[in-house]
Amino acid sequence: MPRLLNLGSLCIDRVYQVDKIATAGETVSSKSFAIYPGGKGANQSLAAAKAGADVYHHGCLGEDGAWLIDVLCDGGVNADGVFVLLDGETGHAVIQVDEAGQNSIVIAGGTNRRISLDMMEKVVRSMQDDDWLLLQNEINDLETVLELSAKHRGHVAFNVAPVDGREQNYDLANVEILIVNEIEAGALSATSNPIESLEVLCARYPDTHVVLTEGADGLRYGLGSLRHQLPAFKVQAVDETAAGDAFIGYFMASVLRGDDMLEAIQHGSIAGAYAVTKPGAGVSIPTTSQFKEFKKTLS
Repeated sequence: MPRLLNLGSLCIDRVYQVDKIATAGETVSSKSFAIYPGGKGANQSLAAAKAGADVYHHGCLGEDGAWLIDVLCDGGVNADGVFVLLDGETGHAVIQVDEAGQNSIVIAGGTNRRISLDMMEKVVRSMQDDDWLLLQNEINDLETVLELSAKHRGHVAFNVAPVDGREQNYDLANVEILIVNEIEAGALSATSNPIESLEVLCARYPDTHVVLTEGADGLRYGLGSLRHQLPAFKVQAVDETAAGDAFIGYFMASVLRGDDMLEAIQHGSIAGAYAVTKPGAGVSIPTTSQFKEFKKTLS
């Protein structure tokens, strides 16, 4: 089975449960506070491993986040490529979650923005023919990683999240799977309409599988002139923080198994639906047995 090499972020998530997410100039009281392992990269690695993929995570931590290595290993992820920088502070996120499960997130990059060129080159060079490289927009110098992977001709899946302006300079022509939500698709396509965004991206990258998630409205998939729309599963949302990461992990594990793209999307959607019913980020991602039991409730 091919491997999934994830050059991605690792974060410490500080999660505050609130009645209402604070707006500009407003102070709100938190009903509870918890610390969870997080970072889109780590969450997606954990999700893919729980789905049965052979996952190798690469990234950087500060000493304050060294415990995240144990979290990855306990979750079945190979963390030999995760390095602790003695002079750095681990990336972290401040997350507000309201009663409807919606969230507001502020991220500090920390050591996620200190990945060296040497590490990037080693990860790309270690790719074997059938391996996939998974990327998110939470690390530094992604344009360099994309350039290196294009020269190596490796399989690349890119979740362009979160958008921060850097994505405008990325060459995505060699990305085989592009995963975006409505905001990210809009930033890349310069249109706020998801249908139009998908058309723009599929025309610009005709050989790329484009997966555009729309939360409670489901998702859209395109490849060249091919289009599919899938509705979302109806569940009681508790915390939507890791829904996208659960989706991507299970989706990529299915891709690595050689499943049909629509089947892979379905697997990702089930995992994402499960994740929103649980609090926290990485800890809300289903195990294989939880996935199977939850799937039965949806049929």
